Amino acid sequence: MAKQRVIATAPGKINVYFRVGPPREDGYHEVASLYVAVSLLEQIEATLREDNELQLSLEPGSAVVSDPENFPLGEHNLVYKAAQLLREHTGCTLGANLHITKRVPIAGGMGGGSADAAATLVACNELWQTGLDREELGRLGARLGADVPFALMGGAAIGLGVGDKLAPLLTRAKTQWVLIPASYGLSTPRVYAMLDRLRSGQEIAVPQEVDPDVIEALMHSDAQALSQVLVNDLTQASLALAPELGTVRDLAEGAGALRAMVSGSGPTLALLVRDAEHAEQVRAQLGDEVGVATLAVSAPAPGAKVELSE
Repeated sequence: MAKQRVIATAPGKINVYFRVGPPREDGYHEVASLYVAVSLLEQIEATLREDNELQLSLEPGSAVVSDPENFPLGEHNLVYKAAQLLREHTGCTLGANLHITKRVPIAGGMGGGSADAAATLVACNELWQTGLDREELGRLGARLGADVPFALMGGAAIGLGVGDKLAPLLTRAKTQWVLIPASYGLSTPRVYAMLDRLRSGQEIAVPQEVDPDVIEALMHSDAQALSQVLVNDLTQASLALAPELGTVRDLAEGAGALRAMVSGSGPTLALLVRDAEHAEQVRAQLGDEVGVATLAVSAPAPGAKVELSE
């Protein structure tokens, strides 16, 4: 029997290591990535409809949505696509009102849309009692986007292939980060296209593995060592499209961050800090001296989960 109301959450992520190979014939790039889920959660509240309609709405307090007009609430939204895919896969004919609370910056390089999709799959699977296990949800998620399976999994993981071949990294070692969201987004396809342009004519190898030094530093929660080995091949492309990111990155490191890096395709900046106290010091300096808005998060965080079911 279907539930009446379900709330589910899923985390955003940071790529602490991201190597990108040359474009394949199908346009995709093979990568070697180390993802960590962070304590910045997307939330989906799903309420049952007896008809077969899917109705999306956005929480007004979703501070990361600079312009709601840039966040369509129709069938092109990943939340809608996830719910519809679950129905098609299971033969379910029920509907849902899906209320979205965004905390991960939109088009910010942190997998916010993928987290929305993951939370929707978990919420609707519970709401409609469609009975899929995590493995089945992961396979559905992969059809929606390469980052969706990781948002379902959470924690830390190595990603190979196009980011869809995931191997969990079992660690409870915490790292602390300060995030600087931008007031604008960067299109991931546009960033990859710029990377290809910047590397045109160069011999680029297909990445095969994540640097063991990165894994070791993360496993031991050694922020100082980790700061020396953070890598993101998309950085040069993101900076080419948004040069002001370089200025903010320099200000962040000047404020005491161990390292400031572009998260994924950007434009969110992720600042690695020693601990929670250091995070507050960096945030205070950036806020007081530069007027930059920041968020403090920790990693790793759990994957998509049901928070309430009734």
